[in-house]
Amino acid sequence: MEKKKVNVMQAFKEFIWPRKGIVSVGLVLIVISRLASLVLPLKSKELLDEIIPNKDLDALMSMVLIVSGAILIQAITSFALTRLLSVEAQLLISKLRAKVQKQVLSLPISYFDNNKSGALVSRIMSDVEGVRNLIGTGLVQLFGGTVTAIISLVLLINISGKMTLFVLAPVFLFAIIALKAFGYIRPIFRKRGMINAEVKGRLTETLNGVRVIKGFNAEEQENLSFEKGVDRLFQNVKKSLTATAIMTSSSAFLLGLSSVGIMGMGGAMIIEGTLSTGDFLAFTLLLGFMIAPIIQMSNIGSQLTEAFAGLDRTEEIMSIQSESDDKMRTIELDKIVGDIDFKDVSFSYEKGKEVVRNISFKANKGSVTALVGSSGSGKSTLASLVASFISPDSGIILIDGNDISKVSLNSFRSQLGVVLQDDFLFEGTIRENILFPRPNASESQVLDAVKSAYVDEFTDRFDDGLDTLIGERGVKLSGGQRQRIAIARAVLANPRILILDEATSNLDTESESLIQKSLADLMKGRTTFVIAHRLSTIRQANQILVIEHGKIVEQGNHTELIESEGRYFDLFTYQSRI
Repeated sequence: MEKKKVNVMQAFKEFIWPRKGIVSVGLVLIVISRLASLVLPLKSKELLDEIIPNKDLDALMSMVLIVSGAILIQAITSFALTRLLSVEAQLLISKLRAKVQKQVLSLPISYFDNNKSGALVSRIMSDVEGVRNLIGTGLVQLFGGTVTAIISLVLLINISGKMTLFVLAPVFLFAIIALKAFGYIRPIFRKRGMINAEVKGRLTETLNGVRVIKGFNAEEQENLSFEKGVDRLFQNVKKSLTATAIMTSSSAFLLGLSSVGIMGMGGAMIIEGTLSTGDFLAFTLLLGFMIAPIIQMSNIGSQLTEAFAGLDRTEEIMSIQSESDDKMRTIELDKIVGDIDFKDVSFSYEKGKEVVRNISFKANKGSVTALVGSSGSGKSTLASLVASFISPDSGIILIDGNDISKVSLNSFRSQLGVVLQDDFLFEGTIRENILFPRPNASESQVLDAVKSAYVDEFTDRFDDGLDTLIGERGVKLSGGQRQRIAIARAVLANPRILILDEATSNLDTESESLIQKSLADLMKGRTTFVIAHRLSTIRQANQILVIEHGKIVEQGNHTELIESEGRYFDLFTYQSRI
């Protein structure tokens, strides 16, 4: 995947400028807060040089009130900043997560084949979090720190140009170290996001496959695998902490040396009578006001670097072309008739390794086409081509005379139904899973689908009926029960094109006989493709394609293929003996 880097101007245009109103208010508040913070050091000079020597109690009371007011202003502006910008930052994070999730779901099936679901969850949920440092208090604190440092610098020069010049040397040296460190840290943060996604991806797989792990007593090796992952994460964090520690310690050392120097220079100047005690105190306090924002800015700089690293990874996903962005797909299908025509179609997952080769056949509207062959022969790939999950490398697939690669995916898939061998059910109730393709279906339509797939045969025994919770991936149901729910879902979808990947494979003999009848009703008038493992279930198919090594080696109906005594005959008689 091409690595995309988000620059400052791009981030400004995309995240900051659209929120210029809120950010501007935040900048005004931070300036007020920082100006209020300067009242204390300035009044300290007045206290030592004027109020105390003159024993002016009225002036002392006024000064106390002014400093107290400045502290109150700081508290109020700090609260307003956090309330205003932090909330806006969290709102932006939620919108970005929704945007990235929408983009991920729009990507082609091949992307999901090559990326772990847990890793994608991390990309959606974690990578965008750093944006809070752009819109949140981080950015305005960076601005406020700069304002404070500049004002403090001017005031320091006004008190003593010689001492100020002495301080600036280590400050510039620290700035050079910080810039070098930020350049070093950004790739580390990028790598951290990748490692974090990989570790979460593996953890998700582990939790989903817990029955397999316990069944093979493999807890120890899974623990070891996770420990290796978190150790990689630790090593990455250690690198960034080392760079940050170098920055922090170098700043403390350099600025500490400058403070010692100021003590010596200031003390000598006071003794010589060229600097008052009040000026020295004010200089010392203002020096802290100049240095503290610089150190704070280095921390904020680390946060912004982490934010840009996360946005880099987000940009990688957002720059991938989604299925719907294909400019070739301009044909909108109103109502599919169901004529499908494969013309010399080939496809490979890896270059030079074709899974299907030069496939040509026709499936007329309302017909049933069965795909038969040994494991790995290319049956599922053909079904994926029909569903337009993947696109041919060569050749053409026509749907009602239209090139399927030029047909809008929404208009096509809205009339497509799929029942897989291990169909996926979502956590929730049985009713919610059946309603998945048509959330607004009426209760009578749901009940018709339930009866057609004989789901009521087992839900009638549940206390909550269709509102029974089934657990993650339907773990509380048997394989046959899950399959019947999947079939009911397809019935409710009322598709024009139907793909069945051995839809009765998980059913017992009694249930299978019931489902075969409901499937026969479901397939009427629909162009259906059946991936068949049990050949006894496809005798009535209009045509049977025998696929071996990605090619059609035989084609015909059941009777014709039995009479020809070829590959289909061998497979059928072998299963019959079993």
